[in-house]
Amino acid sequence: MNDTHANSVGGTKSHRIYLLLKDAILSGRLAPGRKLPGELKLAEQYGVSRVTVRRAMQALNEAGLVARKPGLGTVVLEQPLDATVMTASVANLLPNMVKMSKASRVRLLEFCYAKPPEPVRESLGLHEGDKVQRSIRVRMADGKPFSYLVTHVPEYIALHYNEADLSQTPLFALLERSGVKVDHAAQTISATLATHEVADALEVSVGSPLISLTRVVYDEEGRGVEHLDALYRPDRYRIQIDLNRTGDEAARYWEPMAPEPRQAEAEQQA
Repeated sequence: MNDTHANSVGGTKSHRIYLLLKDAILSGRLAPGRKLPGELKLAEQYGVSRVTVRRAMQALNEAGLVARKPGLGTVVLEQPLDATVMTASVANLLPNMVKMSKASRVRLLEFCYAKPPEPVRESLGLHEGDKVQRSIRVRMADGKPFSYLVTHVPEYIALHYNEADLSQTPLFALLERSGVKVDHAAQTISATLATHEVADALEVSVGSPLISLTRVVYDEEGRGVEHLDALYRPDRYRIQIDLNRTGDEAARYWEPMAPEPRQAEAEQQA
């Protein structure tokens, strides 16, 4: 399925409705074969005109998400699996970084040295004037892009590898080859909308919802060795969090599960 057809509705109200209905279809909330409400009902639901709804429905039809059927109206179509869905477990963060690198390939868009933005400089614990190696990569599975990665690595580490290395070898492996002893990472997860540049790289429409992940990796001495800003297509990437119910009866709560020792060891060796 290609999203370039949606450019015809741009950043308008019809594009917003298109994205909302597309998300409902791809997430399964609107199942294959289900009839969509009529133009009038959708217009009332979203507070827009019927013309706006009609444009959104046309974009959905061009995307292969719905079809008009005589006597039935507009129905949701069955969607083929058009890419492997990558799954990352929060409990096994570092092992999963290795597994994902081996299960996908990367396209390097940018490689340069520059002074980092202030938030990146602070998170890496660098001094003013220090430089970092900045790269932009698109990671792909089965030839389909699923992540847009912007990384910053301190210059003193990045000098151990070059552009050709990064285009062929996972950054995690290059860090270890450079003598870095990776110990732990801090990670936050949010959501954002695709800009023109990101949308083009991930083959989605401008304004499409994306998973936003920021990760700072530290070595055994607590020094920041990598800052990652990653954007993921939610239809091709998911984050898994396994939880345990714990606490006494008066104050029960959910707690993230620690990885099983044997499982973590096996994934480290994968």
